[in-house]
Amino acid sequence: MAWLRDKLTDTTVRKAKPGTGVRKMSDGRGLQLWVMPNGGRYWRLEYRFGGKTKLLALGTYPDVSLRDAREKAHAARRQLDEGRDPSAVKREVLEQRRLFAANTFGAVADRLVEKKVKAGRAPVTITKVKWILGKLEASLAPMPIAAIRTLDVVAALRREEDTGNLETARRMRTVIGEVFRLAMQHGIADADPSAATRGAIASPKQKHHAAITDEQKLGDLLRLIDIYAQNSPITGAALQLMALLYPRPGELRQALWSEFDLERALWTVPAERMKLRQAHVKPLSRQAIAILRTLKELTGPEGYVFPAVGRSRRPMSENTMNLALRRMGVGADVHTSHGFRATASTILNASNRFSPDAIERSLAHQDRDAVRRAYARGDAMTERRVMAQWWADLLDGLRGDATTNVLPMVALRDRRPR
Repeated sequence: MAWLRDKLTDTTVRKAKPGTGVRKMSDGRGLQLWVMPNGGRYWRLEYRFGGKTKLLALGTYPDVSLRDAREKAHAARRQLDEGRDPSAVKREVLEQRRLFAANTFGAVADRLVEKKVKAGRAPVTITKVKWILGKLEASLAPMPIAAIRTLDVVAALRREEDTGNLETARRMRTVIGEVFRLAMQHGIADADPSAATRGAIASPKQKHHAAITDEQKLGDLLRLIDIYAQNSPITGAALQLMALLYPRPGELRQALWSEFDLERALWTVPAERMKLRQAHVKPLSRQAIAILRTLKELTGPEGYVFPAVGRSRRPMSENTMNLALRRMGVGADVHTSHGFRATASTILNASNRFSPDAIERSLAHQDRDAVRRAYARGDAMTERRVMAQWWADLLDGLRGDATTNVLPMVALRDRRPR
């Protein structure tokens, strides 16, 4: 049979010499070695599909040996027997590989961040997500997302666990899950391997922001803040308003003068700065308005109410208020800026003067009862106005005469419940 005489050998392929044009050496049944004038040697399979003669590139010699070329040609002929075009199959495989390599965990993570930005998530939230994803740069980020297994996710989480960062590991697991769900929605991943990591790492102990809830100690703290405000009026005013309004610290730090309507005694915090992504309106007491009017002469009438020192286009640092408390001698285990929320919640609820609904709405909490939440559409503003003024008057009473002696913080520490 003639085609047998055309079969190549390893020796003939290795010693094939180039000519002035393309030299085609046949191995039979369409498999050819093309020897180029520059010495390059390429494997090609000539075949017919759909009534047309076509060529399929099978690789270069010596990267693809004679044996490898024959195996590739055999696979292509099987595709022809199945009614498939080997060239089209190759293009599909290459495209799948390209997509596989392009859709890394890091690439999908970038899309997740873009999605959160477009959704108007708070800048602090975006920053935290980027920080967590940054910790995965060396592990998951370069990997094709479809190739990541549960063990890969567990390994990334355990690196945080081994350094004692249990809360970071918990948040990392959540963010990894968000990345995979986005990948599944776009058809580039079939499952979320982070779902199977539940219980794989130790759970962090629930930490609560330290807060003074004893009224006498609260009065001592308020007097300390008043004295601090004499030398640091802007930071002092921030702490005074934290006590009066008990917002989340970030909501106050990033407040703009345009959010305050002093004539109507209202502060409207925009949705993008709220944890629940809903605008929150807070009534202002007379005391809060007085502080804001004085403060407006220092930092107003526009821009940030509490600008960073020397950088008016940026808000006060998230550590400023807590550092001020530390300078007063108030330990982190005694009270924090976020602790004013627990302080107000505890004392207001204990007073039995106001409905739980009004207190929860003043804290911008979401009702845990979904059914009740669906029907309770009001904002209890009338009661909340009364409550805001009652709370401010109570603080004045606890503060007493600001010129009296201030108890040192060690006294506050000694009177804490044991």
